[in-house]
Amino acid sequence: MTQTNPGFDPSQIEKLKEELNSMGKQFKIIPDEENTDEFVNFYFVGMYEGKEVIYDAALYTLRLHHASEVYELAEHKAAKKFPNFKGITYEEDENGNMKSLTAEEEEIGWFITEIIMEIEEEETVKVQEFVDIDTHHDFGIGLDAGINVEFVDESTIAKFVKEFNDDTLALDDTMYSFQSEDMDPEDL
Repeated sequence: MTQTNPGFDPSQIEKLKEELNSMGKQFKIIPDEENTDEFVNFYFVGMYEGKEVIYDAALYTLRLHHASEVYELAEHKAAKKFPNFKGITYEEDENGNMKSLTAEEEEIGWFITEIIMEIEEEETVKVQEFVDIDTHHDFGIGLDAGINVEFVDESTIAKFVKEFNDDTLALDDTMYSFQSEDMDPEDL
């Protein structure tokens, strides 16, 4: 590790620690419009190879991780069936209204929806709790974690950081599959 990564810089680490102490927290949520009740990006100070470092962490629910994996698989199947498929992009007109999709984009969208329903029904995709560490991150060490909770809130983050730093984090190796929440089986 070179010292060019600012997340390893002792002055940056000390600055974050002071900020965390003033807030009375073990972590700092990074303001981001992508943060939701199922995904939160935050910083915390921890140890790596015997030295303090800033972790740039993303913590999300297993349900969200599962949905992402399912969608990725459905897109892959769509790309095989529709050679021109490069992803569906939603654009707004000058008034902020959504522009209509082309007929092909609508067909692809319906295909992806059907594939998602099929994958979920057959429980093709299963996920388990995990922590991935990225030591080649541009700021500190990147950490992605998926845990089996209904939502990610400050108490969930605090518990995760404490257990991670205390080396007491126990991941559940059970494989899980989820159904889309807005899908009512009676509607199928």
